[in-house]
Amino acid sequence: MSSIVITGATAGIGRAAAILLASKQHKVFAAGRDKNALAELDAGYENITALEMDVTDGDSVTAAANKVIEALNGNAPDILVNNAGYAVVGPLEAVSDDEWERQFKTNVLGLVRVTRAFVTGMRERRRGRIVNVSSVAGRVTLPFFGPYNSTKHAVESISDSLRHELRPHGVEVVVIEPGAVKTRFGSLEQEQIAHWIENAPAYAEQLRILKSFHHDLHGKGADPITVAGSIVAACERHDPTPRSVVPFLPGSAFIAIKALLPTRVSDWIVKKLTGLP
Repeated sequence: MSSIVITGATAGIGRAAAILLASKQHKVFAAGRDKNALAELDAGYENITALEMDVTDGDSVTAAANKVIEALNGNAPDILVNNAGYAVVGPLEAVSDDEWERQFKTNVLGLVRVTRAFVTGMRERRRGRIVNVSSVAGRVTLPFFGPYNSTKHAVESISDSLRHELRPHGVEVVVIEPGAVKTRFGSLEQEQIAHWIENAPAYAEQLRILKSFHHDLHGKGADPITVAGSIVAACERHDPTPRSVVPFLPGSAFIAIKALLPTRVSDWIVKKLTGLP
């Protein structure tokens, strides 16, 4: 049995992973901002301790981390799962500075802040594991997804750097890269695309085509339980794969197209797949 902190645990992949980990007798600290969802997890599931945490607020993270360490008799958790995040979608020229800043404060700086809160204890103990939930979008970028995709590219880079930094100290770093998943996440992206169809007329036709492609992609997406299972595997395996795409297809195919083909060719394939002019 391991002690595990998971951020963004009140909905979607994070909630599914918290419940699945708890069902396997791990001691789970489920962190998030939604007080009602936290209360439901705390009351409804054995082995889950709800933890109010706003990853964009340093004081909130420090307070939550102190509660975890106190509950573990002064020790850092065995595993940290950095899952908190959301997506900003829209044309670069139309997305405001505030929206860009909030996106990076949550998806990137939030991950860094929570990691710092626990990594010292892991390093000093010379044992621990950090599981960063990135995305296929951290390797492949779709048009109009620049804000969100760029944060996941940053998570990939941070994870690679951290893996080498921490390996000599006995701390492992694992990256999970989900593709399209059937959660509220995709619906919120659809709502944003619809908003910009109305409010960024210069891009309206492109966005209508993208909305249709995105709807079809998420309609065929993975169940959140599938991704939750990959998070559980990353927590439980003795020697986990440093980077896993979930599900393997079509995510790995998109990544291979981007990585192996000349940019002109990969751009042409993106246009063909999305239908964008």
